[in-house]
Amino acid sequence: MESETAVAAYRASVVQVVDLVFTTMLGIKAKPYPMPWFPSPDIVTAVVHFAGAWHGAVMLECTRRQARTFAHLLMSIEAPPTVDDDVRDALGELANMLAGNLKSVLPPGVVLSMPSVIEGSDYSLQICGKRLVERVPFWSSEDIIGVTMVEILDKPDRETSGGTWAGA
Repeated sequence: MESETAVAAYRASVVQVVDLVFTTMLGIKAKPYPMPWFPSPDIVTAVVHFAGAWHGAVMLECTRRQARTFAHLLMSIEAPPTVDDDVRDALGELANMLAGNLKSVLPPGVVLSMPSVIEGSDYSLQICGKRLVERVPFWSSEDIIGVTMVEILDKPDRETSGGTWAGA
């Protein structure tokens, strides 16, 4: 079983990396939100998977309105009226930056997947064989966003936390 020290390092890193990426790339603060968070049905989720010496994923969840604002801030464009290719590209890039920065606390030899972006009001995303490392809600410029880091367990003798990561 992975040491609690490693898990604590992952948790602390999620908070640091989110603040760094949002401050540097978007010019906004993202601070941990102290209350429980339940994603709205109006959600967009970007996912980047880790493979190699450590298997897992990082997910960035936000409202469509926030995703459009993030595209505006990241790409220096007018905020799109709907979730379009620019918005999906911006959200995927933010998830990629989060994953790339979190990679530094993972074992050597970890590689990243291309980002996937899912949107809608009636979907659920399940990463099979996962163990939650950290799920942190953050307050950003307009609303709460969620950043989740999970480890995918390869060995059947390790505990898993069941359930579905619901996008809505």
